[in-house]
Amino acid sequence: MLFVVLLLVLAALGLLVPALTTSNTIWAWSSVGASVLAALVLAWDWWRRRPGDPAADTRNAERQAAVDDQRVVVSDEADMPSADEEPPEEDTDAADLLVVADLVDEVRVLDERPRYHLSSCSWLAGRPTLGLPVQEARQLQFTPCALCTPDAVLVRQSRSAS
Repeated sequence: MLFVVLLLVLAALGLLVPALTTSNTIWAWSSVGASVLAALVLAWDWWRRRPGDPAADTRNAERQAAVDDQRVVVSDEADMPSADEEPPEEDTDAADLLVVADLVDEVRVLDERPRYHLSSCSWLAGRPTLGLPVQEARQLQFTPCALCTPDAVLVRQSRSAS
């Protein structure tokens, strides 16, 4: 959407140049029209994405469900570490660790944080993350989060797919 707005603004600027050089009002009005159209596209995009909109929330939930079917339910909010605390490390069985070492499923990591997570981990809410294959995350010395238990989930998925 932002790309369309950028093109409209560039078109408005492009139309402004002949308007100023030729003194022809049709160019000036065309520039104003392109600018108004860019503003309308921005307003429409904001309207589609506005916070608290049930339709937008439904679209976002459907999009998230399509991307990630690894839902994690945290049973007790009291167990949730604060924003500054790191979640505990998942205790991974040695046999599961061998399976995880060969997987290429994507996990999420935070810069300067030691844990890797499933994309649905509740501890990641609102934090900027990077996607890495779990194999690479392990090689980079990241450890699994105990809240979303990525090793257990990925091993279970790997075994059920086999």
